[in-house]
Amino acid sequence: MAFCEYCNREHRVGFVSTRFAGTDGVSLETEKWAEVFEKEGLACYYFAGEVDRDPQRSFHVPEAHFQHPDIKKIYNSCFGVTKRKPTTTREIHNLSRYLKKRLHQFIKKYDIDLLVPENSLTIPLNLPLGIALTELIMETGMNTIAHHHDFFWERQHFMVNACWDYLNMAFPPHLPSIKHVVINSSGDNQLSLRTGISATIIPNVMDFENPPPPLDEYASDVRQALGLQEYELLILQPTRVVKRKGIEHAIEFVRRLGAKAKLVISHASGDEGHDYERRIWEYSRLMNVDTLFVSDIISDRRGMTSDGRKIYTLNDIYPHADLVTYPSNFEGFGNAFLEAIYFRKPVVINNYSIYTTDIRPKGFAVIEIDGYVTQKAIRLAKKVLRDPDYKQKMVDHNYELGKRHFSYRVLRQKLRSLITDCLPCRLGIH
Repeated sequence: MAFCEYCNREHRVGFVSTRFAGTDGVSLETEKWAEVFEKEGLACYYFAGEVDRDPQRSFHVPEAHFQHPDIKKIYNSCFGVTKRKPTTTREIHNLSRYLKKRLHQFIKKYDIDLLVPENSLTIPLNLPLGIALTELIMETGMNTIAHHHDFFWERQHFMVNACWDYLNMAFPPHLPSIKHVVINSSGDNQLSLRTGISATIIPNVMDFENPPPPLDEYASDVRQALGLQEYELLILQPTRVVKRKGIEHAIEFVRRLGAKAKLVISHASGDEGHDYERRIWEYSRLMNVDTLFVSDIISDRRGMTSDGRKIYTLNDIYPHADLVTYPSNFEGFGNAFLEAIYFRKPVVINNYSIYTTDIRPKGFAVIEIDGYVTQKAIRLAKKVLRDPDYKQKMVDHNYELGKRHFSYRVLRQKLRSLITDCLPCRLGIH
């Protein structure tokens, strides 16, 4: 273990969220932050309602999960309505007191020096957790880096609610010991305008200094497992099936390419319902596009299904893709875009707002649409698929830009500054 040369002790970071599990954006980015913290000599620990990290460093509290029955009951009583029942207020207070007690136990057990709430002071899926964190930080003065991925005001379904008092208090709180981090310039602007809080922008990143390893034997049969013929294109939609992903555009795009192809959708709808998934299935039939929903054989770890089929990771799928579609209408940043660049794949992208302001100006070469599929985009896609040299120049150019602007080096530089502010003993200041 690495020790602070001034304190002669190991500094410890406590990540807090509703879950640290699977391949959602918050869990993925937390893993990257933890890797940098560890290399900087800070040991990392995890508090969540669902956690798949090292059990020796994890503090599991079921009530911290947004899917816990009591938390869902509170959520349903506070959103989509404009008046809150007194019983709901009591339930919020009771659960926040309980969660604050458990947070204190977490901090004491692992001797935490620095708290890092991951979206738990940003999206109000678990109101009591955000309130508990806010009160604990205020009462202890705990050094905190609040990592905000997407704010409640960015989602329409949060705007009709009966909990403005709690949203203004804790999502996010304006407290002196909190350093705020956002993932895009829009979040920075809106946070400042709405709350007066200044923030540091740290974009999502990939480890561009270390290219992906070569395809191994385990993942060599992906195309066969997906039922692709040798002549068929694999068009990858590496997202969940949710409305904001704009998957209709991907289906239309594949249809208009006019090539033998399968559209492979990597993840299920998750916790946002199945209506949109049915819509995508029906639209695929209408457009006569062979769309594969393969979330049953894609996970964050390799393994076997109950009926004996191999389970692959998304990293096993990317090398086989001929084209990646990412036609989202809205994203907090765009992990799937960076993944496509990292695996040197051409990408079809919709001109969503954060891409327009924070990514596009960097000069990436992509197949771009702006709200609808155009013949120009189709022509470019056909050129990319038919001209290997052109395709190689495109993906190599993008990789170099990713390395320059969205690499771990960028993350390390930003986090080092924040760590120094939060733990001044690292500069010999006590």
